[in-house]
Amino acid sequence: MRLSPKNILVGGLIFYFVAFVLSFITGSLVHEGVLAAAYDQTASFWRPALQQDPPDMAAVMPRWIAVGLLTAFVFAGIYDNIRDGLNGFGCLKGLKFGLLLGLIHACFAGGWSGVFNLPDMIWAWWIADVFFLYAIAGVALGWFIARWGTNSA
Repeated sequence: MRLSPKNILVGGLIFYFVAFVLSFITGSLVHEGVLAAAYDQTASFWRPALQQDPPDMAAVMPRWIAVGLLTAFVFAGIYDNIRDGLNGFGCLKGLKFGLLLGLIHACFAGGWSGVFNLPDMIWAWWIADVFFLYAIAGVALGWFIARWGTNSA
């Protein structure tokens, strides 16, 4: 197993940063736009801080950032170990990896949709959002590791 601290830490930070920045775009389009009415109709599912007007983002951001960083480091470590099995140059390998993560997310979301009684529209948009974020963040991760990452096994 390849455990390159540089690839995991820096690659993970790059993955996280790209997804985080893009989430401001998708957040306004998807979460504050298309899904706003659906969120209002399912208010009992959301944390109290998100039900305030305006939502208390400072209350939820520490959790979101911590989980997002941990996830990005795990993703970078997985990518570092499977990238040789993906065809193409760094960016293309990263794109394929991001789409693979999107597929995995879609499978889990499909399973969770059988547990939590949220409208299918919410699940579909969450899946689409993740496909977009992970695809672009994957491109950035693949580019970084191909260009500046550690290549030793």
